[in-house]
Amino acid sequence: MNEIDVPVVRMRRPRWGNPQTPGALPGIAATALEQLGARSSAAVDPGDVSLPDSALPAAAREAIVSVVGAKYVAAEHDARVQHTRGYSTPDILKLRAGDGTDAPDVVASPGDHDEVVGLLRVCSEHRIAVVPFGGGTSVVGGLTPVRDGFAGVIALDLHRLDQLVHLDEVSRTATLQSGMRGPQAEELLHAKGFTLGHFPQSYEGATIGGYAAARSAGQSSAGYGRFDEMVVGLVLATPRGTVELGTAPMSAAGPDLRQLVLGSEGAFGVITSVTVQVRPVPRHRVFEGWRFESFGAGAEALRALAQDGPLPTVLRLSDEAETAVNLADPSGKLGGSTGGCLVVTGYEGAPGEVEARRAAATEVLAAAGGTALGTEVGEAWREGRFRGPYLRDPMLDAGGLVETLETATFWSNLANLKTAVTQSITEALAGQGTPPLVLCHISHVYAAGASLYFTVICAQSGDPLEQWAQAKHAANEAIRSSGATITHHHGVGTDHREAYHAEIGPLAVRAVRAVKDSLDPKGVLNPGVLI
Repeated sequence: MNEIDVPVVRMRRPRWGNPQTPGALPGIAATALEQLGARSSAAVDPGDVSLPDSALPAAAREAIVSVVGAKYVAAEHDARVQHTRGYSTPDILKLRAGDGTDAPDVVASPGDHDEVVGLLRVCSEHRIAVVPFGGGTSVVGGLTPVRDGFAGVIALDLHRLDQLVHLDEVSRTATLQSGMRGPQAEELLHAKGFTLGHFPQSYEGATIGGYAAARSAGQSSAGYGRFDEMVVGLVLATPRGTVELGTAPMSAAGPDLRQLVLGSEGAFGVITSVTVQVRPVPRHRVFEGWRFESFGAGAEALRALAQDGPLPTVLRLSDEAETAVNLADPSGKLGGSTGGCLVVTGYEGAPGEVEARRAAATEVLAAAGGTALGTEVGEAWREGRFRGPYLRDPMLDAGGLVETLETATFWSNLANLKTAVTQSITEALAGQGTPPLVLCHISHVYAAGASLYFTVICAQSGDPLEQWAQAKHAANEAIRSSGATITHHHGVGTDHREAYHAEIGPLAVRAVRAVKDSLDPKGVLNPGVLI
């Protein structure tokens, strides 16, 4: 599947992805959940989710309508439900149980930058909390603001800001509005011969603005970089006016304020457009699989490529547990053998360059003890990479609890971090009578270190929200005590806020808060998120 063949998806809470192609639970997964003690769990229909009455004062609503027009202000039950929280498992569990207490009072959809500024000024004047809303795919509580002290909450939906504003083919940059979905951006850029090369698992539904606000990292980050590395300019709307950043690709004119906005998660303002580096559409690509005896051996091979090259476009290592789940596929496409760890490599570019880089990387992987599994394995992973999140819904239906978390550290600390997090999660859940399966992979590498991405599966307890809260707390403690960062690309939101503050220290927290106070003096932008 090519990325431009992936449709733009309007997800329907509480389920993930394209409603026309829902996920189905493989038989072996259903058996595994039964062995873990899971029992089926029904979800409340979205139409039956209980919502609080809208608290928005009439004068505030009239002021909002005056900015965007009545057509673009919605307070219907469905609109509010579909803008409630994000897509973390706790977010979804609450909606499945019929809990819509965090629903916005109204959904406002501005049509351009000036309307965004106007909305923010109205909300600041009337003390209305504002949740910037792109694809709504946050998995860290990034769409759940504090309501106390505010007259109401609005979701500021950016879907109407969906234009390719400018393409500079000489400089190879594109200016994209923030409400544009990933597949739409790729379709428009491909028509001109270019690509962003940014394909996170949320690609079907996430937006350009969301990529920027949360420092997204796509699955081709080894070749194309993280999204924040692609951004050369941006426009930010705030209650106090407009901030425009990026007059050149690099500058020594003070601190790089673009990096201050990137990762700010809607707490400083609303990103309305970004200018990003683009690259020519690759003319050739090859994906293949490798098998290593252990995670440690595979990690050493990835480190060698990350530090000394050549670096593939995609470079991913699954641990023994994750590999065992993948290799259980009866089709045998993921290797046809048991044991060991799976590495996926992908190469994109001009044909000659791809083959040269692939040949050189093959020498490194083979010398490190890897066994080539062929292109069928790599292509099977590439074809199915966006389907993984679809499995959560049928797992929840079957009574399973499935959630993910991620972190990053230096190579010298990687093994210690993996052990500490795996052990903390296992003990926290086993102690509640629900022993888990903990899977892990590396999908983003750097010369100095790499990310670790964990998937946790177990049976739901009688109170799955408290069950996961204990496990998540234990994992956060393990990450911080191991000296790693609390998040590599999911963001801070509310779930990681305290750990983030501990990570940067009180003086830095004061500096971040001072920036918010300057741009958002009434504190209406995503209150409680980030700081």
